[in-house]
Amino acid sequence: MCGICGIFIFDKMQRVDREVLSDMNRQIAHRGPDDDGFFVDGNVGLAMRRLSIIDIRTGHQPLSNEDGSIWIVFNGEIYNHGELRKDLISRGHRYRTQSDTETIVHLYEEYGKNCVQYLRGMFAFAIWDRTRRSLFIARDRLGIKPLYYRYQRDTFLFGSEIKTILNYPQVTPEFNRGTLAEYLAFGYIAGEETMYAGINKLLPGHTLILDEDKRTLQIEPYWDLKVQSDDGNRPYEHYVSEYRERLEGCVASHLMSDVPLGVFLSGGLDSSAVAALTTKIRQEPIETFSVGYGEEKFSELPHARTVAEHLRSKHHEVHLSRQEFFETLPRLIWHEDEPIVWPSSVALYFVARLAREHVTVVLTGEGSDETLAGYTRYAWTLLNSRMDRVYRSITPAGLRALLRSAIAGSPISGSYKRKLEHTFLGRDGESWPSFYFDNFYCAFSASDQRELLTPEAKQSAGDAYAGSMRYWNGSTGDLLHQLLYTDIKTYLVELLMKQDQMSMAASIESRVPFLDHELVEYTASIPAKYTTKGTVGKCILKTAMEDLLPHSIIYREKMGFPTPWGYWLAGTSLEELRSLLLEARTVERGLFRTESVKRLFDQHAAGRRDHGNRIWRLLNLELWLRVCIERDYEKIQAMDSSNAITYR
Repeated sequence: MCGICGIFIFDKMQRVDREVLSDMNRQIAHRGPDDDGFFVDGNVGLAMRRLSIIDIRTGHQPLSNEDGSIWIVFNGEIYNHGELRKDLISRGHRYRTQSDTETIVHLYEEYGKNCVQYLRGMFAFAIWDRTRRSLFIARDRLGIKPLYYRYQRDTFLFGSEIKTILNYPQVTPEFNRGTLAEYLAFGYIAGEETMYAGINKLLPGHTLILDEDKRTLQIEPYWDLKVQSDDGNRPYEHYVSEYRERLEGCVASHLMSDVPLGVFLSGGLDSSAVAALTTKIRQEPIETFSVGYGEEKFSELPHARTVAEHLRSKHHEVHLSRQEFFETLPRLIWHEDEPIVWPSSVALYFVARLAREHVTVVLTGEGSDETLAGYTRYAWTLLNSRMDRVYRSITPAGLRALLRSAIAGSPISGSYKRKLEHTFLGRDGESWPSFYFDNFYCAFSASDQRELLTPEAKQSAGDAYAGSMRYWNGSTGDLLHQLLYTDIKTYLVELLMKQDQMSMAASIESRVPFLDHELVEYTASIPAKYTTKGTVGKCILKTAMEDLLPHSIIYREKMGFPTPWGYWLAGTSLEELRSLLLEARTVERGLFRTESVKRLFDQHAAGRRDHGNRIWRLLNLELWLRVCIERDYEKIQAMDSSNAITYR
């Protein structure tokens, strides 16, 4: 595990400045505090920061093949590198290390760009082919490891984090205003763009080739999730048994490490399943780590303790206070490079920092919900869709629109109103963005944004739904598998970025066994009737874990890594945020209508509407503009993680 970055200047007569490359690399020192490495070949430079996990003694990067014609920097882990190594040796390749990095080099020698087809793991890597004078970059199938790039007429830059690119002398951070609408809706950008003008991300399951002479990017997909469920004639027990066997194999492969390893334990089913299987495989007590709050009703610590006691793990906890949350937020926005989508990211950082005191690698339960339909929104949408078809067949469009307006303007209490708004009665079934995205994802829908944005901002804000609709329109199979496919391509990619950036901010590697691509492919073949039952999801996993976990853990109501954000907004915090988002500096950006922001805070303070999610979205955008675009705090990377960050 590490961080990587690089420079490719197209003019052969120029030479990469090693000091510039070193400065870029220094921005991600937190990703690899154990070692750094550089390779400069005239107009090409590669750099890395290393967190030593595998082959600690000889796994230094950048690494080359035998004759030095191929050089690589690599971030990630290849879990099948042992089997690949045997095959490559039988084909005549000679190894100098025990590292999985060298396996990628020899695979590239053997198969060229098709080397990625053989890899099972999480990865982002760049290979400089000195013979072909070309740069080859690849990212893993699900997007577990990040890779960003900036391609201009004369220079190509890349890195594990955007901040490496921003530290190149000719790069000035600039807000990509065309992403504003999508950010306000979802909190993230689904697709190649980022919130920085001119900086893109290499999409999961894609490769990039840049030839020195042609100077054109060749970006191609090498993998996509093929959703083709079988006929469902096999019994439910067959899928339970098969999934359990495959998941256990994935957990076993993810335990590969030459350093101490533990498990993030929230107390939910997913992390508990990983902890239970890890304990079963290792046959010894494991290290588990949990985070919670003083506000007990928002904390899953009691459930985590139940699992830890059941497994007899060496359990560790950290409590996150309201003050720590607000003080740390600007620093973590710097680490994430873009506004933070979910408050739980802050908690994730604190539990990662706790884990770093004991281990270097953790396994997590990320990915189960998006592959096994764990979120309530999936089952709810299936039910909503069935009811909506009948409703639209018997109710005129005008009457449906009138009822939606009546529900939206109803004076009934907030909880009942929200429930009605989530049903087919409160949603336009003829508009998928309204029926699904506005229903479960969007802080500010497109209609909300018409009131919020200034006329100038509207002109450049872009389309709120285009990125997600691109994947929805490309999905196949029944409705459930379409929902899962879309989330795997959008929502999950952002979750994984959060997982990577927050854990690496604490210099710890996180692994996600639920997202082994072969397991994901198998899961996509399970018939929908076995995945959800009524409004309950993840049925396969629940049944599969009944012999290893308490019934109270498996079948308890999902909390979803809660944060007492709404509770913390009460009192002085709400007024402080109101002042921040209405002060002259914020207003002068010309993005939002002042009266709309005032109304939002007034309604929230009066309890007429719960705008907590919207306030979070606006706050993170403003802090991001100050920290990352305007660089109010340029030396933030040099601060000790215990220091608070002020913003002016």
